[in-house]
Amino acid sequence: MADALSLIPAAVLRNLADKLYEKRKNAALDIEGIVKQLATAGDHDKITAVINLLTTEFTYSPQANHRKGGLIGLAAATVGLTSEAAQHLEQIVPPVLNSFSDQDSRVRYYACEALYNIAKVVRGDFIIFFNQIFDALCKLSADSDANVQSAAHLLDRLVKDIVTESDQFSIEEFIPLLRERMNVLNPYVRQFLVGWITVLDSVPDIDMLGFLPDFLDGLFNMLSDSSHEIRQQADSALSEFLQEIKNSPSVDYGRMAEILVQRAGSPDEFTRLTAITWINEFVKLGGDQLVPYYADILGAILPCIADKEEKIRVVARETNEELRALKADPAEAFDVGAILSIARRQLSSELEATRIEALHWISTLLNKYRTEVLEFLNDIFDTLLKALSDPSDEVVLLVLDVHACIAKDPQHFRQLVVFLVHNFRVDNSLLEKRGALIIRRLCVLLNAERVYRELSTILEAESDLDFASIMVQQSLGNPGGKELYVSLYAPGGPFPMAIISLCLLAQTYQHASAVIQSLVEEDINVKFLVQLDKLIRLLETPIFAYLRLQLLEPGRYTWLFKTLYGLLMLLPQQSAAFKILKTRLKAVPSYPFNGEQLKKTSSGNPYQFLHHHMSGGSQISEDGDIAMDGGNSHNGINFAARLQQFQKMQHLHRVHLKTQAQSRKNSSTLSKEAQRQEEPKRPQSSEVNVIPSRSSKRAQGS
Repeated sequence: MADALSLIPAAVLRNLADKLYEKRKNAALDIEGIVKQLATAGDHDKITAVINLLTTEFTYSPQANHRKGGLIGLAAATVGLTSEAAQHLEQIVPPVLNSFSDQDSRVRYYACEALYNIAKVVRGDFIIFFNQIFDALCKLSADSDANVQSAAHLLDRLVKDIVTESDQFSIEEFIPLLRERMNVLNPYVRQFLVGWITVLDSVPDIDMLGFLPDFLDGLFNMLSDSSHEIRQQADSALSEFLQEIKNSPSVDYGRMAEILVQRAGSPDEFTRLTAITWINEFVKLGGDQLVPYYADILGAILPCIADKEEKIRVVARETNEELRALKADPAEAFDVGAILSIARRQLSSELEATRIEALHWISTLLNKYRTEVLEFLNDIFDTLLKALSDPSDEVVLLVLDVHACIAKDPQHFRQLVVFLVHNFRVDNSLLEKRGALIIRRLCVLLNAERVYRELSTILEAESDLDFASIMVQQSLGNPGGKELYVSLYAPGGPFPMAIISLCLLAQTYQHASAVIQSLVEEDINVKFLVQLDKLIRLLETPIFAYLRLQLLEPGRYTWLFKTLYGLLMLLPQQSAAFKILKTRLKAVPSYPFNGEQLKKTSSGNPYQFLHHHMSGGSQISEDGDIAMDGGNSHNGINFAARLQQFQKMQHLHRVHLKTQAQSRKNSSTLSKEAQRQEEPKRPQSSEVNVIPSRSSKRAQGS
């Protein structure tokens, strides 16, 4: 210190701390001259002493003017050293960098000015302090003082020039700092960072693309900045990098794919569009590198398929098709289970288009990797069953396609039908709203006879007769063949409307009339009338067009008329169904019916020309050859036996209902008795009388 004081006159030191800038500037010129003389003499010890004096007594002084003078003095000393300044930078630069965080804005300003002058002298030797300088400039770019910001910008431009022409810059050492700073939200800092990324990427010797995964997420963050200028700069930088990716032979797609997948779900529209555009290019370019990330990519694409922005939807759909067209081997990192898991999860999406595409993926995987998919069947089966309750008919039909594809194997077919019946049992709304649709679609996909046989086998053992009744009603859509007719007849035995519906579909009108005639008072209940109402309305639909056309030939279809009039007589006259059926029958050409005609139709074969063919080209009609049991059997079906079977099942059903009613009555009586014992003084409530059922004379005689 003493040596330095003897080297620098007291007046110079006094002026260096003066409040007037001109005096400080003149003092700095004197110091420059002194250091230059010492450098010429090669006396670096004394130069070190001068720098120490300027640092300790001035730049670290509690007095602001002293700190300003010290900064000017250090810059002047560097200028005086010229080419020999590099060996003293370890002393000169740290106190200047420390001044960047000074509480006095004028000190920060002079720190920028001092470092600018130092950098101009040392140029490339300056690079060893790059990270510290970059960090300081990053903070100063958001300085509250406009003059400091302006000075920092000038210094920043000079540092960029030095870095771009230097061969000492280490991108490996810089990237961790850049990655850390990319999370800053300040708009000035963001502009500063994007500027540096762009500059460094323009340097041929610096491989910024290789480190793109380290700061890619930060760039995507900036796409949603409130500043249009920042969004534009970030987008420009990303576009440049994407172009470089297309032209590069070696790219780390995997790490970036993870980032893009997250960004594709951004609430910001522009960010989603950019991310899905990148994913689209990656799917085209990435090849085998992306195989381990297929599931994640699919998870990002599927929600975007239903995005509110059309541009995003278009790119997402294109990407989805590209991904589905790729050939991947499960033995080579292609995870079928992960893809299925994503598709299963997206089946719960609120977006219909997303659910539809998820089902397309499951179907695609079944077609390409059936064995592998069936290994995960337990993981997705419940979800697929729940999807049958989806509000979208298109989704339900696709779910059925998937189910049908799974059910090609006999064991899975049985499992599917059992699960369906179980779901129908526990979810009545599913059965009522979608039961017919589901069964009809499965009949188309899996062979109607096969489906109905399996359903009838299951329903024969069904203990819940009400459920079985509804199931049979829903199932009657495509009956065919003698065996199928018989198999459907069995579970429908206890339910008159189910049997009548089956007879109308199979055109066994005489048997339908016989069933109606065999009904007793107890069979005509509210449930029966509700089902009858539905049947009358169903008769007006296209599926029964053949039946309505047969009404044009009353002489040939006498039993059809008798059946329809029988149904009309069972309906309440004020009901809508009564008016519908009555109106339909009024439209029929008048034709006199008599006993002789009924006899002819009983023994003849008026149905042999009917176009309602069953599977295998056969027809069903109870009016067969006269030699076959007097008209009571045809095509091997004994209709007299079927009628006896129906009457027997009806009797058992009535007994079952009476037993249930008696059980409820007994339970109610016991409950009231218990209440009387607990509250002997409380008035007893009136019991509900259960009116015993009466059988008609026809039933008593049978």
